[in-house]
Amino acid sequence: MAFVVGPRQVGKTTVCRGLARHCLDWDNEDDREIILKGPGAVAQHARLDVAQECLLVLTLDEFHKYRRWKLFLKGFFDAYQDRVRVIVTGSSRLDVYRRGGDSLMGRYFLFRMHPLSVGELACRRVTEEPIRPPRSISGADWEALWEHGGYPEPFIRRDARFSRRWRRLRDDQLLKEDVRDLTRIHEIDQLVTLGRVLARRSGAQIVFSALARQIRVSENTIRSWIATLCSLQYGFLVRPWYKNVARALRKEPKWFLRDWAGIEDPGSRAETFCACHLLKAVEGWTDLGLGSFELRYVRDRQQHEVDFLVLRDEKPWFLVEAKLGDDRLSPSLARFQAQTGCAHALQAVVDLDYAGCDCFSYAAPVVVPARTLFSQLL
Repeated sequence: MAFVVGPRQVGKTTVCRGLARHCLDWDNEDDREIILKGPGAVAQHARLDVAQECLLVLTLDEFHKYRRWKLFLKGFFDAYQDRVRVIVTGSSRLDVYRRGGDSLMGRYFLFRMHPLSVGELACRRVTEEPIRPPRSISGADWEALWEHGGYPEPFIRRDARFSRRWRRLRDDQLLKEDVRDLTRIHEIDQLVTLGRVLARRSGAQIVFSALARQIRVSENTIRSWIATLCSLQYGFLVRPWYKNVARALRKEPKWFLRDWAGIEDPGSRAETFCACHLLKAVEGWTDLGLGSFELRYVRDRQQHEVDFLVLRDEKPWFLVEAKLGDDRLSPSLARFQAQTGCAHALQAVVDLDYAGCDCFSYAAPVVVPARTLFSQLL
């Protein structure tokens, strides 16, 4: 089976329906009735008892809302794995709330779906190596990506009023409906307040004790709620890397929204834009089996910092400093490249025009256009 997870409105249902001959949607009453009858009824609906030239593909959409989804999938897969390929989708992570049932270990691969990116617009073909040759995208696509974000509807419509209304509705549904439906959190209003506070702090370090005082809950509650917001893919945390870094910070993670287009401050938007592109790359490379990749950041107690560090198989690979328009090379890149042993140290500048150069051909720290760098990733 393939588990396809990703943020609300990222396009999971549209993509997966296009791959499948049959689709059952938990939110559809008729489909839900078939599912509740058990694996045999689903097999009959998909006509798995009829000989086929190739294996059928069946999509189960919004399946995380079914209380016994793990037990159902285990039984269905064990009975019909030689006749069908199953895609399971959900608007949030399928492990947001583990409601019991037997283990699915060895029965599925996880694929994390992200909004559109420069790399996806430049080339949709998956290569055998993580880094691809640079390729330009149109100026209109670049502007739409920056102004409206990578979620399909606002990106395609490219209308500011629509984008604002779409974003407001999506945030309300995620912070209220998804939290209510998928968790046991009762203090919804306080969690919504936390979400609003974090929306204004994308790219900032998280001090859990300060947030706890502001929201008037315990520090453990704040940690739990932020973990929930990450599981619901409202945002994500980037943790510090400290091995072989002198006087490095070890605890405080940085918080980023998953939708950069709603951020008013241009500098914060630029850093979040870079963070989302790098997260898509490291998670995509990992899901495709190209290695084990992670996204971190580096900072020491003398306030030297590089925004991002990409790990490959638990070893530092390349550094990225995100800038909106400043093309003066940050001295922190050379400092932390020497300490971590990274092969590349790149300063990605959003406002620089595309240049047809391979950013990964440079060993020394170098300033590169963000649109060139991200065209080489997923």
